[in-house]
Amino acid sequence: MHINNEWKDYRIMATGDGEKLERWKDVVLLRPDPQVIWHTKKPFSEVAVPDARYIRSSSGGGYWEYDKPLPDSWVVGWRNLRFRVRPMNFKHTGLFPEQAANWATVIDLIQAAERPINVLNLFAYTGGATVACLSAGASVCHVDAAKNMVEMAKENVALSSLADKPVRYIVDDCRKFVKREIRRGNRYDAIILDPPSFGRGASGEEWKLERDIFDFLVLCGEVLSDNPLFVLLNSYTTGLQPAVLSNLLKLTFPASGSVTAYEVCLPTDEGTVLPCGASGLWTNKGVKYE
Repeated sequence: MHINNEWKDYRIMATGDGEKLERWKDVVLLRPDPQVIWHTKKPFSEVAVPDARYIRSSSGGGYWEYDKPLPDSWVVGWRNLRFRVRPMNFKHTGLFPEQAANWATVIDLIQAAERPINVLNLFAYTGGATVACLSAGASVCHVDAAKNMVEMAKENVALSSLADKPVRYIVDDCRKFVKREIRRGNRYDAIILDPPSFGRGASGEEWKLERDIFDFLVLCGEVLSDNPLFVLLNSYTTGLQPAVLSNLLKLTFPASGSVTAYEVCLPTDEGTVLPCGASGLWTNKGVKYE
């Protein structure tokens, strides 16, 4: 279980009955969470009145219901990094705060390497990991099929005063891009992957994680440098346990490396932890990781 307790602008205030009450800086949101299968200790209204609540639709998706007008977006900070958040489709805010546990890990690994590290960030979304790697001194190739997500990543990089750092932004299907990189002979010292359960590329390419992830990891192995640092695989797919991610990495990357897998969690004000996903980390032989 990995938890990062360094957030100042984010906290989970209460949980129960399939929802979590969160404070994002000065804004309180109430969002559904499938892991919350217990009842509330007391009504959410006794903890804080949410400024906005995401209501699920019986036909799929949902909508935001606002108690008061909110800004279109606002900025939250972790360590010296800054990220813009906003109420988005499918209950999202453009940031997964639990990933701070992985950001802390990759920052430590990159800085401890004491050499130039070139990172390939796939399914990179709004760039939380990209910002973390750049802040640690790495160069990053940021790849996502959604142009609007890549634009948000650029904004997050700029907010953290990292726009002058070595970063490439690529709007493309991740499989197509990796295959092209193999043909070009481009190599990376580290790979970060956060693949969705299901998705479609810019040209309609279909992705199903359970069907495609193993072959894709094999493909990714072909763009690793001769002296790789790490591979980080993250998943929010329901039912995909850390042991599954561990097996995938052990079977697709050199046996000389080390693999660890864990739940990524967030602390709550109630004294509990909320599981938010699973991650697997492969590190090269001789790389120290705790």
